[in-house]
Amino acid sequence: MKYVGALDQGTTSTRFILFDESGMPKSSHQIEHQQFFPRPGWVEHDPREIWKNSMLAIVETMRKAHCTAKDIAAIGITNQRETIIAWEPATGIVWHNAIVWQDLRGTEILKEIEQKIDSETLQKRSGLLNSPYFSASKIVWMLENIDGLRQAAEQGDIVFGTIDTWLVWNLTGGIEGGVVVTDVTNASRYLLMNIETCQWDQQLLEAFTIPRQSLPKIVPSSGQIYGYTMKSGPLNGSIPVCGILGDQQAALFGQACFDPGEGKSTYGTGCFLLVNIGERLSYSKHGLLTTVAFQQAGQKPKYALEGSIAVAGSLVQWIRDNLKLVKSAPELDTLAELVPDCGGVYVVPAFSGLFAPYWRSDARGVIAGLTGFVTTAHICRAVLEATAFQAKDIFDAMEADSNIKMSVLKVDGGLTNSRPLMEFQADLLGIPVIRPQVIETTALGAAYAAGLSVTFWNTVDELKGQWKEKSRWVPTMEEAVRQEKISFWKKAVQRTLGWVSEE
Repeated sequence: MKYVGALDQGTTSTRFILFDESGMPKSSHQIEHQQFFPRPGWVEHDPREIWKNSMLAIVETMRKAHCTAKDIAAIGITNQRETIIAWEPATGIVWHNAIVWQDLRGTEILKEIEQKIDSETLQKRSGLLNSPYFSASKIVWMLENIDGLRQAAEQGDIVFGTIDTWLVWNLTGGIEGGVVVTDVTNASRYLLMNIETCQWDQQLLEAFTIPRQSLPKIVPSSGQIYGYTMKSGPLNGSIPVCGILGDQQAALFGQACFDPGEGKSTYGTGCFLLVNIGERLSYSKHGLLTTVAFQQAGQKPKYALEGSIAVAGSLVQWIRDNLKLVKSAPELDTLAELVPDCGGVYVVPAFSGLFAPYWRSDARGVIAGLTGFVTTAHICRAVLEATAFQAKDIFDAMEADSNIKMSVLKVDGGLTNSRPLMEFQADLLGIPVIRPQVIETTALGAAYAAGLSVTFWNTVDELKGQWKEKSRWVPTMEEAVRQEKISFWKKAVQRTLGWVSEE
């Protein structure tokens, strides 16, 4: 066996990567999928398109590597979290488009939930907050708005699964005996799993009126073979499917953050900072989430504190596609580097409200501080700085909650290619920011989880030895300048709050 495969299903695209024994990518293929916006604040994907793209990506990656199923030791999966699909495992019928993690349609439902279960109990049982970000309110919306779905769910004919469940079911045969499971990291994002027992929580299920029989079985992230690839086609029925991690936990795993106090920040469509806090549960007082970092079969789960930002890389796409200020992300970087600072401009991209540490669904985006002095270059720089400011808010909350002083921050994701962003991030945090040699850490984490399950790799210590630094940015900004910028950022954030209710 030469490789371990990772199927990396993200918010905007799907890719498959083959990794060799040294943890280096051998070949890959990536395909974008369509985004649907039926109403303001609603976001959907077509699950059938995602599965079609997944198989195309797998086949094309294998072709590029000149390999067959016999050369692949295992397949791991990592996926956009919270996004939910309703389908019938017996027939393959999909009842509705996937409702994406960014979708806000569950906001009103959660106001009703507040009458049934208080926020403190909700956090204690799930580790999460009462937000439409998570899967539960999306499931309730489907149950209340799709004719016949509740009856089918109560009969056990339907499964409400996150993308990992959909992919594993399809990979292992679909209607011909496909396995219906979700790993503990994805299950911890439903707002329905008990964070201590790592099983579906009866009190939460009753509060949301979601039938237990409509949910997948919860399994460990690594160390267990869930099933084997379908017999038909190039996968030949022979490859173990045996590792699942939600995308942010996968990046934590791929960055070799196996010990308490080790953390990473992923700069993708959104931005997500996670810190491993070990086996002991800790609840946030500063708007962060307690989530499962990973679980190896037969062992206790490892937990993480997480801060989530909804809009990071998607802000660059918005500037490019909607405002058409630039034609590409590299052009935005080039313009941003033409000026020494943002010229007093601050962009708060609260397109779907603000996530951690604010959790304000009523917020909407602003561009503040505009004057006649401002140029396109200043706006481009402010766009990049917006992500760094949001990450700084989370970083501060993380240190306050965990009592851990982080000395470096490991980073990954597409936006880490932006030199001005990474330089500014180091300046804001006041610590070095480090990018690894292999930046496909999300896919690498899924590959690690699968490879450990079939002893392609034997221990996490072996994986730690594979992590190598490629780039490092160190802070150079004076403290007075840093504090002034942070002060203006906080002022700009205040301008976003209450916008929807005022409107």
